[in-house]
Amino acid sequence: MEKQKLAIIPLGGLGEIGKNMTVIRYGEDIVVLDCGLAFPDDDMLGIDLVIPDITYLLENRDKIRGIVITHGHEDHIGSLSYFLKQIDVPVYGTRLALGIAEGRLKENNVSNTTLIPVKPGDELTFGSIQVGFIRGSHSIPDVVGIYFKTPVGTVVHTGDFKIDYSPADGQIMDLHKFAELGAEGVLVLMSDSTNAERPGFTKSERTVGIALDEAFRCAKNRIILATFASNVSRVQQAINSACKYGRKVAIIGRSMINVVNISSELGYLTVPEGVLIDIDEIKNYPANQILILTTGSQGEPMSALTRIAMNDHRKVEICPGDTVIISATPIPGNEKSVAKTIDLLLRLGAEVIHGHAAGIHVSGHASQEELKLMLTLVQPKYLIPVHGEYRMLIRHGQLGEELGMPKGNIFIGANGQVFEFAQDENGVSGKMAGKVTAGRVYVDGLGVGDIGNIVIRDRSQLSKDGVLIVVVTMDKERGCVVAGPDLVSRGFVYVRESGQLMDEAKKKVRQALAKCEENQVTEWATIKASVRDALGKFIYEKTRRRPMILPIIMEI
Repeated sequence: MEKQKLAIIPLGGLGEIGKNMTVIRYGEDIVVLDCGLAFPDDDMLGIDLVIPDITYLLENRDKIRGIVITHGHEDHIGSLSYFLKQIDVPVYGTRLALGIAEGRLKENNVSNTTLIPVKPGDELTFGSIQVGFIRGSHSIPDVVGIYFKTPVGTVVHTGDFKIDYSPADGQIMDLHKFAELGAEGVLVLMSDSTNAERPGFTKSERTVGIALDEAFRCAKNRIILATFASNVSRVQQAINSACKYGRKVAIIGRSMINVVNISSELGYLTVPEGVLIDIDEIKNYPANQILILTTGSQGEPMSALTRIAMNDHRKVEICPGDTVIISATPIPGNEKSVAKTIDLLLRLGAEVIHGHAAGIHVSGHASQEELKLMLTLVQPKYLIPVHGEYRMLIRHGQLGEELGMPKGNIFIGANGQVFEFAQDENGVSGKMAGKVTAGRVYVDGLGVGDIGNIVIRDRSQLSKDGVLIVVVTMDKERGCVVAGPDLVSRGFVYVRESGQLMDEAKKKVRQALAKCEENQVTEWATIKASVRDALGKFIYEKTRRRPMILPIIMEI
């Protein structure tokens, strides 16, 4: 790459929600923006997490000057521990973001990492790239937008944002700084697209406090409130209402406990003395004096709320008359899980408050009018919509066109796309210039990247049609069958009720083996393939199913 060119390379966050990561490169200097993860889709069977493919960064590790973080949500910091195990560079972020990240790093046994706190208004220099931090507003405190000043021009990244004129934490977004950068001249704006399809403005977080207060006033028994653990402002408002109505607060869910502890230690969460109690103490208080804060607002199978709903939690059982507040909107793909959890809670006699109509949740992302305001303040030459599924990026680009931006200056890309900007005789021009390696890396237990599409495909097949195992004992020297074949079915058919099918299947296997013997085939791989093909064809003709067929040859 020539030194006079600026490259912006998203490795995650385009065409999807989550695993946000962007490379800013000028010459021999690289700064990485965010390092997030995504949660698996329903078809990613057994997968725990999805993180960005950092092959490009591994190939250019000597050029990486640091990682800058916009805020402490998992989709922006969740893959830091996996990244830092391979590339040791300093991480810069606000105190809360680094506090949450540090907890995650300790859980994953990542030590000796340099975490450097910054605050809005700070500026840092990484070689030829100057990086500045702007106070933002989102559903978690200590959020920043970030700008990058390079010899080619200035790049502004909004981070996740909404324009909240009355935020719960009182920290109003620094619109003046965005406008100031716009007046100086901005080459590229990278802007949050999550709510690009939603007209109007996003409501203030403070409106949730009013709705929560009303729900607390009306509740007769215990209140169980589920929200994102990192939504510190929401947790603070819930604690405020609990104090107002004389309720003690107990916390369950590992991530909720960790975030509350970190936020309290750093001063982002205020909890009066004597309000927090251990979950084991709730039995010592009347039901109308208890608030339980928990995780599980997305219906996650192992979360505290889901286990409570299934009557499978060791500490908490639903009692008729309990009020359950789900203060979150289901992430796309989680709707069924959340609906199932609500149904189970209602069957146990709980009153469940959820959804936008109840007013107990507002988005943390800018709607169309706020996106237009950001574009008007920053006045970029080029717009790159980020952080959103493809339809959201498209709609964000259309908003830019409505404000008069040339369509050719709006880049709708995909992960791995290189957006290149360089000085020419007409000033600075940009183009989409090729791609680098990008994609999904699956985390399954302790394995990182050892599960690929083929394994996912096999798991999918096993989940749909099961497995049929064929066991044969053969004499390799004579090439003849000594014992078997025996068939073992798991997830395909119930053997005791499918005797005729299994007997016919054994005949097909014997015929395939006899044909191999007749043709003097002695290679085990060829024999296995013949058995697999013959049996697979027969099974499909009889059942219209395609179980995974595993021939096993035992040699004597």
